[in-house]
Amino acid sequence: MRRSRLSLLSACALLATLAPLTLCAPASATAPIERGGLRTTAMAPAPLTVVNPGFEQGQEGWQFTSGTGVATNSPHGGTRLIYLDSGAGKKVSQTVTASAQGTYDISAWIATGGANGTYVARVNGKVTASQILPSASNYRRYTLSRIALAQGDKLEIAFESGDGWVNADDLMVSPSSPADPKVSSSDPKIVEMFDWSKRKANSWVHLPGTQGPLNVDEHNTSGSGTGTYAPSYWAGYANRSGYYSRDMAHQLAGAGVLGLSAENKAMLRSYAASATAEHKYYPVWALNFDARTYLSIDYGSPTSFVREVPATFELVQKADEAYRWSGDGAYVNDPAMWDFYRHATNEFIDLHDGLKDNGSVKVAEGTGQGIFQGTASYNEQSGEPLAEAGDAIGSQYQAYLAMASLARGKGDRRLAATYDKKARDLKTYFNSTWSGTGSAGNMVRGYTTDGRALTGWGKENSWFMPLKQIIDPGARREAYLDYIDQQASGSGKPSNIEAITYLPDTFFKNNRSDTAWKWMKYVYDQKDIQHVNAKQGTNGDYPEVSFTLLGQTVEGLMGVAPNAPAHALTTQSRLPSGMDWLKIDDLRIGAGTFSLRHDGSTKSVLTNTSGASAYTWEARFPGAHSTITVDGVPWPARTKVVDGATYTYATPTVAPGRTVTVQVG
Repeated sequence: MRRSRLSLLSACALLATLAPLTLCAPASATAPIERGGLRTTAMAPAPLTVVNPGFEQGQEGWQFTSGTGVATNSPHGGTRLIYLDSGAGKKVSQTVTASAQGTYDISAWIATGGANGTYVARVNGKVTASQILPSASNYRRYTLSRIALAQGDKLEIAFESGDGWVNADDLMVSPSSPADPKVSSSDPKIVEMFDWSKRKANSWVHLPGTQGPLNVDEHNTSGSGTGTYAPSYWAGYANRSGYYSRDMAHQLAGAGVLGLSAENKAMLRSYAASATAEHKYYPVWALNFDARTYLSIDYGSPTSFVREVPATFELVQKADEAYRWSGDGAYVNDPAMWDFYRHATNEFIDLHDGLKDNGSVKVAEGTGQGIFQGTASYNEQSGEPLAEAGDAIGSQYQAYLAMASLARGKGDRRLAATYDKKARDLKTYFNSTWSGTGSAGNMVRGYTTDGRALTGWGKENSWFMPLKQIIDPGARREAYLDYIDQQASGSGKPSNIEAITYLPDTFFKNNRSDTAWKWMKYVYDQKDIQHVNAKQGTNGDYPEVSFTLLGQTVEGLMGVAPNAPAHALTTQSRLPSGMDWLKIDDLRIGAGTFSLRHDGSTKSVLTNTSGASAYTWEARFPGAHSTITVDGVPWPARTKVVDGATYTYATPTVAPGRTVTVQVG
């Protein structure tokens, strides 16, 4: 049995991620206070339930052979766990009956004193998913994926012994993602990475209708009551019963790849509804998984809650991205969401722009007084009293562009033109004045509350400037990208893996595929290393890692920019050196499903594999090419310049069931 104790999410909290049933008694009978005014609908009981998934009720619901039992010495969460002694023939199992058809992922936290134990699922006596456990004495999260059940099927979940002891705790049932994308490539590394990432990311998705605890954190492991969980996924620490705006914003693209449109919308709307006048139009920093109540560790009162300027703007940008992935008209028609966009790009800026004179433009500011009073930057560790920061002004620029895009989706061309101009004016001001005249490490990345300009390495408030594409293309931006890579590769490297997950995005956005791929591989290769926060587990068990690798594969390496409302998509190969070809199947955009393959940077193939709508495909290729063909037929070789880069492109229509090949020469 394990010798050391870890304390991640309490058993009570993790139990709550299972199908709706009374998993544990709430710490308080007081009903949670509802804030935000979100609409709620009654959710049907889940069709699959596991009894006593955290073993807090001892052996109830489970079958034990000799050499196994319930212990209290080293739980993952709560007070109890199960153990299996070393040697063959020992087993702990539970058999449940599905009340309706469904497909599920089943996860558990497991630690082992030796290899060759087994975590297995059997349907009607036949093995349908299993994992051979390695020797790993720290708790790790293992998932059995895409277990398909018909009504009445018998599902056995079992832990079986191996060469050393096995400890297990805190099972969780997730609905398998609507999409099951598959990657193939000349490079086996990306195939392995993508397969791991989609399994891991889906393991964090909640089964809607779950009755679970609220306000669980490292100081309050039992929470403060229960609520009904909405469609959502973990975005933040695994020992807290909620999701965080910064994490969720960065995970949204990966969720889009998995088809988690309902989860993205419910979570974004919960933030939109929290950005009230009482909060001076800041969204709250974290919500419980009910998508209604604010996570208490980060919320004290309307004047004392964690808030960071970039998050307000990122949520506007990510709403536009979710709209483009899903095609869901709610993003432009839901009054709560529309009000949030307008307030975030108007009143919010007016209310938080009083410390630095920016002339004819407005720049949202922080207080310089800490996270519970409002900070200008995501870099919480710098200790700098920032009024304005590179990540905030860059995110504000993207929020303006997103607002213009959303306005066009709503049919308001005049409003779209207004925000296009705001974006242009802010970018011009940034490059002509705000960022100073220096290059690389001498570029300005922030201003203190007493007006001092800051240069040098600022982590988030450095790399967000090219990530948000507010720096004009040219030698100055290239020098700054070199500087970021140098700092992050040396003594300036962040200690927390979730910060490093932004680096691939930063370099993909600026067409530095080799550097982006280098950082993707770095993040993936760190997945089995202990996270800097000992309570979190391994780096790979931080949700942001898997979600971002999914998004970076599709939006980064494959250059996919979806536009489901317009039945369109744009692609651009960003394959790094040594990766000859890359293909993805079951790529979901709106109601359509696609297959996309890039061969180098000169040939792309798109198949519209399902759906009722034809899609317009803008197939881009870097550089100015003299010829371009569509299915072997010459097309006019048109070019365009996007953010300083020249592309040759064609725009064929790809009807359902049709495959189109575009190639440049």
